[in-house]
Amino acid sequence: MCGPEFVDAETAAKIAASSAAFRQITRSPFGTDDEIGMLNLMTPASMRAVLSRADAGHTLDLSVDYFLGMPSFTAAGQPPYQISMTNTPRGTAVDNSTGFADQNDLVGYSGDAISMYTHCGTHIDTLNHFGYHKKIWNGFDADEYLGARHWMCAGADKQPPIIARGVLLDIAALHGVDVLPESYGIGKKDLSDAARAQNVQLRPGDVVMVRTGQMTLWNDATAYMRNEPGLTREGAEFLARSGAIVVGADNLSLEQIPSTEPGNWLPVHTYLFAEAGVTIMEVVDLEKLSQENLYEFCFIGAGLKLRGATGAPMRPMAMPLLPA
Repeated sequence: MCGPEFVDAETAAKIAASSAAFRQITRSPFGTDDEIGMLNLMTPASMRAVLSRADAGHTLDLSVDYFLGMPSFTAAGQPPYQISMTNTPRGTAVDNSTGFADQNDLVGYSGDAISMYTHCGTHIDTLNHFGYHKKIWNGFDADEYLGARHWMCAGADKQPPIIARGVLLDIAALHGVDVLPESYGIGKKDLSDAARAQNVQLRPGDVVMVRTGQMTLWNDATAYMRNEPGLTREGAEFLARSGAIVVGADNLSLEQIPSTEPGNWLPVHTYLFAEAGVTIMEVVDLEKLSQENLYEFCFIGAGLKLRGATGAPMRPMAMPLLPA
């Protein structure tokens, strides 16, 4: 069993991908003001249902650590992750930056600051990240909604905490390798074959994670970022039409790099955001899920509420599901 399982016609009608047109902005089935797309398929009932089966005593952390020199989008001109101390115990005693000169020998105060691209490390993308021409999901137009510093809609602050059934599609394991070959394209056949081999069913409302094995290269930034294997548009269409609310992966860009679609250097991003209304996650550590053959789980995660931002750091978790 591997294909989409539509619960009812009403739910199927809410899957934006079913009515999407190639390289055209899709109007949301959830209304003219909708800014979160398929995340609307989460309901109090669906969240309670998956939480009621979650084994909180066995929680897997799906995030990576942040460190100087970590893989990031520096090749695209984006700033790297940086961390620096703003205060140190001895320095504070010397310059009295706190104003408590008589206490600085006793109180050892340390503080720090970070700077980074919002799409650095394990993170969630928002629907204003990519679109076509000057419009994004649901027809929001840059001329009306893009300010001097950020979009005025569809930002990270609008995304709700995500509590849903998670599914791992382990494509590297399907092919019996630790990591897929460079620039390998993951299409519908790989995804459906993996689901069948793992005996999992894709359902509307799922958070779907795709494992390429790229995380095994995480500590080698050059290798991790070079010619990534990832989803093709065909693969993304299969998952979106199955009703996925989030599609994530363990690589930097989610999709196959370089693109094989003429005229579009990130066809999966533009398709999932602008046409299908599906949120993306990247740089997700899926190794423990793979090692435990944990193909179905309770997914919990929330990005930072950065107003108007196109993405935000996230620390997602997975918990095995107890028998129903």
